[in-house]
Amino acid sequence: MPAQQKKILFCVAGALSFACALGTAAAVGTQLWVRGTMLCQTGALLVNATGQELEKFIGKIQYGLFYGERVRQCGLGGRPFQFSFFPDLLKIIPASIHVSVILFCTVLIIFALVGAGFFMFNAFGSPYETLHGPVGLYLWSFVAYALLLRALKHSISLSVPGSCGCLIMILFSSEVKIHHLSEKIANFKEGTFTFKTHSEQFANSFWIILVCSLVQFLNALLIRFAGFEFPFSKSKHSRTTTGAVDLMY
Repeated sequence: MPAQQKKILFCVAGALSFACALGTAAAVGTQLWVRGTMLCQTGALLVNATGQELEKFIGKIQYGLFYGERVRQCGLGGRPFQFSFFPDLLKIIPASIHVSVILFCTVLIIFALVGAGFFMFNAFGSPYETLHGPVGLYLWSFVAYALLLRALKHSISLSVPGSCGCLIMILFSSEVKIHHLSEKIANFKEGTFTFKTHSEQFANSFWIILVCSLVQFLNALLIRFAGFEFPFSKSKHSRTTTGAVDLMY
């Protein structure tokens, strides 16, 4: 591939990595990770509410990784409340999972920025063979987002458990769905009323993480289109044979 086209591909990949870093940083700072509605079960049972009457007991909730907002509905109108995870809710939420999500988001931002730097350096600079060259680009793209790594033997391949983006989505999904995060937040310091999840869906910031992960797959393809082979693609046998030939001379 001509050098000019390689520069264009590297620039596109670098811009995508930088956009991923900005998108992830923006997602972390918002409260648009989860949106849902909460049913005031105690109030609805007291008046035996059904149909349209039940809407008077359904409040709203939305939150992110650091803070959120809920509207409490128990038949007497909505009452909005602001809440924060640190330090108010640490005692009722799975803190280890929540902190891990934030940590992996930070790692995702750092690796995306470093990957963007490598792409731009290879587009406008003079890359070195291992650290700054094509292998360096693969190193950051594959380690950060854990694509399929090939072992030294061509007959064996090792699957990395998950990428940073996938880990963020899996951990946060388990926190919300398995640990019933929305219900724990809604019932925090509620002595009389009990709230149950009426509806719940992931919001924009959650899907931004998915898009950023998919963009890294695209970056790996752009490197391949530029004419560089995937790392670890050569078999161990071929390298051993070459070394034996070198020793003969």
